[in-house]
Amino acid sequence: MESQYKNIRAWMHRHKTNLRVKYVRTRFQTFCFEFLSFGVKQAWACIFGGLMLGVLLGTHLFYPVDAALSRYDFITICAVSIQAILLLTRLETFEEAKVILLFHIVGTIMEIFKTNIGSWEYSEEAVLKIASVPLFSGFMYACVGSYIARVWRIFDFQFTRFPPLWPQLILATAIYINFFSHHYVMDIRLFLFLAAVVIYGPSLVWFKPDNRYWPMPMVVGLFLVALFIWFAENIATFAQAWNYPNQEAGWEAVSLGKLGSWFLLMIISFVMVAWVHRPVSTYSRAVA
Repeated sequence: MESQYKNIRAWMHRHKTNLRVKYVRTRFQTFCFEFLSFGVKQAWACIFGGLMLGVLLGTHLFYPVDAALSRYDFITICAVSIQAILLLTRLETFEEAKVILLFHIVGTIMEIFKTNIGSWEYSEEAVLKIASVPLFSGFMYACVGSYIARVWRIFDFQFTRFPPLWPQLILATAIYINFFSHHYVMDIRLFLFLAAVVIYGPSLVWFKPDNRYWPMPMVVGLFLVALFIWFAENIATFAQAWNYPNQEAGWEAVSLGKLGSWFLLMIISFVMVAWVHRPVSTYSRAVA
């Protein structure tokens, strides 16, 4: 399976090179080709999340109501299968999988707590679950970790003024604690947003869609990823993977307040992957 993937990757690379040689002449054509390559690579990085959303929607629309295997358990089996295929094809490395597994555990613990206090609920039955939380829920967090790990490699991230890991770890820990503690004591979310801007505000991430690197402020990049996760969450709740209290009478869009939660959760995922890559802040090339 791994060799087949390598053959496919080599085939795609050859055709991309041929297209660039054949059609790219002017600066505008170069920009368009880079933009198209950016979209293709983003889709490739989202493969775990995209497949999971496909499973959620497909089972919502077509899964038999009277099936012997519950829908939630079927989703869990699909999630495990997808993760196994990513590892077998080396789309994810085992080092990255360790971090993704940790994020899976971190997410599942938070799911158990949040469902217990009624922040959201899983309305269908399942055998493969912990407390009232079906096991596929942890894979939804793993999708985020998988995306960060894959996009980092695919776009060959380089950084300018990358912050030291220790303040990032402190911030990530504070964010995770606040997800629990704000139900009982003061919510420090605004302080955490400010801390994120202070830590990541000076930093640039350079990414390579095709032949050149492009810069983006790290805060902007984190926000954009959080925005797309929020869109994905709307699709998932439409598919009734889980429901918020305001969706019990019928589906409606997820509150924009959740966008802030995803931004903070993104930081936890980013720090976990950064712990594996241990990037150094050496990139200073100007945009050509």
